[in-house]
This record gives sequence, structure tokens and C-alpha cells, in this order.
Amino acid sequence: MLHNRFFRSILAAWLLLIAPATWADTVLVAVAANFTKPMTEIAEAFEKSTGHSAKLSFGSSGKFVSQIENGAPFEVFMAADAENAIKLQNAGLAVADTRFTYALGKLVLWSATPGLVDEQGQILSKDGFKHLALADPKLAPYGAAALEVLKHMGLFEKLQPLFVLGENISQTHQFVSTGNAELGFLALSQVIADGKIGSGSGWIVPDDRHAPIRQDAILLSKGVENPAAPALLQFLKAPQAQTIIRKYGYNLPNQP
Repeated sequence: MLHNRFFRSILAAWLLLIAPATWADTVLVAVAANFTKPMTEIAEAFEKSTGHSAKLSFGSSGKFVSQIENGAPFEVFMAADAENAIKLQNAGLAVADTRFTYALGKLVLWSATPGLVDEQGQILSKDGFKHLALADPKLAPYGAAALEVLKHMGLFEKLQPLFVLGENISQTHQFVSTGNAELGFLALSQVIADGKIGSGSGWIVPDDRHAPIRQDAILLSKGVENPAAPALLQFLKAPQAQTIIRKYGYNLPNQP
């Protein structure tokens, strides 16, 4: 009798140990480059909370669309806008009723040099720089938003010859942080620390200077049979994930 009880105890303990591994899945996620920092943190919390893991790839939304159209195995797409997610939805490569806005992006004009960028962005009207970095507007929504800002300010034609285009917002940040461009338009999430711009100097662009940067997530067709894919989308709506999103300077839909 004691032997049987001991055996059952060992078996129960063993089942508890293997259960997470048995039921856990990995989801392949294409993530807009601006969301690198928060998504890395969210993925860690997601695994601790659910047992599922997320394999993240970061890049420009436009390039991800091309890759997915050509058969890339991604199961969840987290775009830097709504349009690219809708494009995949309309092409039958994503599940329509799963699309939602997970974050509202913030644009910042930033320089690694302290004091170079003033809090009103007036540096753009002056001659204190030779290179202005922005993400390629054809591929990256933050680059498109930067063009809107410059046109709103009447500076597009004057500054266009100074453009240094990054393939995505991460490469754009690299241009500015290394000094290859004196300043550039980035995602606030790339330079924020403890609720403010952590180093260098910057101007947080007012939201009324460009169309809202609505960042949409959607379940891709290849993720329908993977339980980890809808689980990740659901986790993005949870308070734990939304706290992380706000920490990096994003707003949330229907919240100030």
C-alpha cells in the first residue's frame, strides 16, 4: 500500500513537470520594428503567464507583407499601421475578425546630441544639420508620418535633399545614434526611459501633425491551428501587456 502511494506521488509530480512542455506551443510573430522593446518584454511575460513562447522577427511592415504574400511562415502579424494588416486580411491571408489596434504610436524628432533638438522642433527650420534620418515612407508607417509632419510645417521641399532613409525604424535609429545623421524621426519607444526621453535631445511630435499611427495586430491564416497564436493576441489585451505598452510611450485605443 505504501509502495503504491509513493508511486502515485512520484507519477503526479512528474506529470506536473511535463504538463507545461506537453501543452505549450511556439508562435511565429512578425513585429513592426518600432515595437521591438515592448514586444520583447511582453513575450517574456506571455511565456511566464501561459507557458507558450513567441519567436519574434522585427522589421518593416511593408516588407513583412511581401514576405507573408510569398509564403513566409508567420502566424501573427503586428504591424506599425492598420493598412498593412488590412491588406493581408483582404488577400485572404489573415482572419478578418481577429484584427484589432494594440497600440497608438508616438513620433519623436531625436538627436543623440544634447541640446540640438528643441522641444518645439524649431531646429527643422534652421541650418544646424546636414542629414535628417527617417524610415522609408514606402515601407514604414513612421516614415510616412514623418513626411506628413514636414509637409504640415511647409519644410518638405527644403529638407528632402537631406533625407537619409532607413529600411525600417531600427535602422533609422542606428543612423542617428551613431552620428551618421544629426537627427531623425523615430518612434518614441526607441528613446524613452522612465517616462521621458532618456538621452540626447528630442521633440515629441504633437498628434495633430500627422494621421494617427494605429498599430494593428491580426491572426494570420497559418496560425489558425496553433493555440499559441490566438493566445498571444488575447494576451496583448491583458492589463499586464498594456502596462508594458504604455511604459514605452504608446497610447491605447479609447484611452488618453
